[in-house]
Amino acid sequence: MSLTLEHAHIAEAGIEMCSVRVGETLFGVPITKILEILGAPATRPVPLAPSFVGGLVHYRGEVLPAVSLRSLLGLGDSPERQDMLVFRGTDGYFGLLVDAVGEVLTVHPRDYETNPSTLDDRRKALFAGTYKLADRLLVMLDPDLLDPMRLVR
Repeated sequence: MSLTLEHAHIAEAGIEMCSVRVGETLFGVPITKILEILGAPATRPVPLAPSFVGGLVHYRGEVLPAVSLRSLLGLGDSPERQDMLVFRGTDGYFGLLVDAVGEVLTVHPRDYETNPSTLDDRRKALFAGTYKLADRLLVMLDPDLLDPMRLVR
């Protein structure tokens, strides 16, 4: 019985998500997956790299590949410098470039919706569902799906 009460408490408490914006869309990443947030890091281009690679970034003595969420979504180049979230991937660290990092939001499992069946396969492979907020939608990102080593395959 206490296990059921504990699960009910977790469901009520919600999940903390870091909100990020790309274009007009609001995305969320579980804060437990984020190692660090870098405001507008200097990126260096990578000749002949796949289009989703937004460049290389120096991070704590290492050089990280930075995935451009804007490029993955087919939105073209950003008119301004982007913020970067740092994650641990299968072969080390990597960054995710976004237009802007927002606030930490608490979402509840009861507000979660799976990807709609009408979503194309490419986007289904990037998104982990949606949370309904009071005034908008928060598209959930799973950093494991955005790992550059996974995207190359």
